[in-house]
Amino acid sequence: MRKTLSWVTPSLSLAFFCAANAAAEPMPANPDSALLAVLGELRGTSLPLEVAVQHALKNATSIRRAEATYLAAAGAVRRERGAFDPEFFFSLDYQDREQPTASFFAGASVLATQQTASRTGLRMDLPVGTKLELALNTVRLNTNSQFAFLDPEYNTSGSFSIRQPLLRGFAKSARKGLSHAERALAAEKARYDQQVLALNAEVEHRYWDLYAAERDYAVQRFLRDRATAFLEETQLRTQAGIIGPNQAANARTFLAEQQLLLIDREEQLDRQSDQLASLIGVRPEAGMPRFIPIDDPPSDFPSEPVERLIERALKNNLDLQAAHQDLEAAQALVNAAKWEARPRADLVGSLGGAGLSGTAQEVVFGSDTLRTARSGGSGEALSQAAKREFPNWSVGLELSIPIGFRSALGEQERLEAQVLSARQVHLEKSRLLEEQVRATWRELAHGKSRLEAAREGVEAAQEQMRIGVVEFHNGRSTAFELVHLGADLAVAQRRYSDALVRTAKAAATLKQLTH
Repeated sequence: MRKTLSWVTPSLSLAFFCAANAAAEPMPANPDSALLAVLGELRGTSLPLEVAVQHALKNATSIRRAEATYLAAAGAVRRERGAFDPEFFFSLDYQDREQPTASFFAGASVLATQQTASRTGLRMDLPVGTKLELALNTVRLNTNSQFAFLDPEYNTSGSFSIRQPLLRGFAKSARKGLSHAERALAAEKARYDQQVLALNAEVEHRYWDLYAAERDYAVQRFLRDRATAFLEETQLRTQAGIIGPNQAANARTFLAEQQLLLIDREEQLDRQSDQLASLIGVRPEAGMPRFIPIDDPPSDFPSEPVERLIERALKNNLDLQAAHQDLEAAQALVNAAKWEARPRADLVGSLGGAGLSGTAQEVVFGSDTLRTARSGGSGEALSQAAKREFPNWSVGLELSIPIGFRSALGEQERLEAQVLSARQVHLEKSRLLEEQVRATWRELAHGKSRLEAAREGVEAAQEQMRIGVVEFHNGRSTAFELVHLGADLAVAQRRYSDALVRTAKAAATLKQLTH
């Protein structure tokens, strides 16, 4: 069931023509009943505001786009964090070679070797810029050289190496990609949440526009119906010789105009319904031409000082927070670029061990038969490397100084310009936000006065219409003047409807800006 027309507090006795037709049709006891009857005849799917908002949050394309952008930013953060994940590596290389030789010490006229080399381990980059690598290298060598003491021979070496940049700002440079991505994610999350608030406000705006369009249609249809009755009366009065034919022509012209305006109002009503349907992603039920709003605009709104609202908006507005996060993301790259513009100095070092084993072979050299004391399988070589029976270590410093520093300094200047641009965007948004809050607050603050003035206008137009009808019946007014009074009453009613929904829309906008 439809709610009562709380917006028609100034009674809608549009029936100036109903009064004019008093001889043929008695005036209704409650003039609002005629408008209620028109609204009750409208065909459509009833739609509460809350249900419209729920449909929009589920189906609106703007929400899905914002969600996709947010998910992309989350993927970028995961990618940048993955840069600090340990990495397992493994490589295997097999070589089979035959090499002709001319040296006695080669051990064969054609030296044939089969070598299998592998490298495996873990490497990892730390958020402070340190590069770590733990590696194990193995080589298995088979040869036909008669001077090979081990065949096959197993060579193994293990190492732990480190590289630490000293002049690159440590975490500022190493984490620049992650820091930028994290700030971008925070910005997109704020934009997504702000889009939810904006969508709520937009649905309310469209809903109240549909509400006003529906009432405008009802007013216009009522006018058309009364114009029809008025034309019939003027024709009867003309035939009776009470008034001239020009007044009947005026009534006929007015009826034609109201019929055209009714068509326009119906198209406007359906257009508003279509726009709301596109926004929430749901169409009216099958066979129904439009949505029918069943909620009335609120009329009581809390009043707060504008300065307090501005302070809350600057603190809580998510769009402004997103702009701040964009600024921080750009600043993270600038901080890294300042360090990366310096000469490169890396501390490098390693700690490792080696191992050797294999199947011992007797080597005949002249009249001597020689044999190595080393033997064993590949596991023996691995054990020797792990225990560092043959240790090794190294430490060093690598220095790189670009001549001119143009590339690094140019990149720093480019990024600093981006920070300047982001800072101006943030400042511009904060100023625009304050301007919007002040304008919306004024609109809301004047809402009660605007509504009262519109109500006074309707009451005054009704009184003009009542007097005009009396004067018309007494022959002191013409149909031309009466139809213009009727048009003025319709305009006053539409202004009242506009004032009612305008205040409700301002409240929705203010909520969007300050939360």
